[in-house]
Amino acid sequence: MILIRNTKYSKRRNTGAAKKFNIIGILAEGTVVGVLTGIVGAGGGFLIIPALVLFAKLPMKKAIGTSLLIIALKSLIGFTGDLQRNDLDIDWVLLLSVTSFAVVGIFVGIYLAKFNNDDSLKKGFGWFVLLMAVYIILKQIG
Repeated sequence: MILIRNTKYSKRRNTGAAKKFNIIGILAEGTVVGVLTGIVGAGGGFLIIPALVLFAKLPMKKAIGTSLLIIALKSLIGFTGDLQRNDLDIDWVLLLSVTSFAVVGIFVGIYLAKFNNDDSLKKGFGWFVLLMAVYIILKQIG
């Protein structure tokens, strides 16, 4: 909710002063994300962004970029591990198609990012995560 509402966290500006990181908060969030990722099997990228914004005090755009780099590295490591399995049948046409569209989407996103500020990104991201949580809960109980 902190990312959706206009609070002192969402109004914080980079003043050029030295940033104080909440090391314990960052370590706790990293541990929780790692455990949840391991248990659920879902990517923790959407959980890393709030930690980077709130605990590491990164601007939203840098937090998103950092999260995407982490996701890309985790995916690459997982993919190389899967390539070592002899029984894995990879649909290379599908893989290259999705990858191609993702690369195009990256460039579109880079262009569109020029028109957004950190506050609107924080609010949009917060609403997106909230709506996805509601959707998942309703799907599980329905």
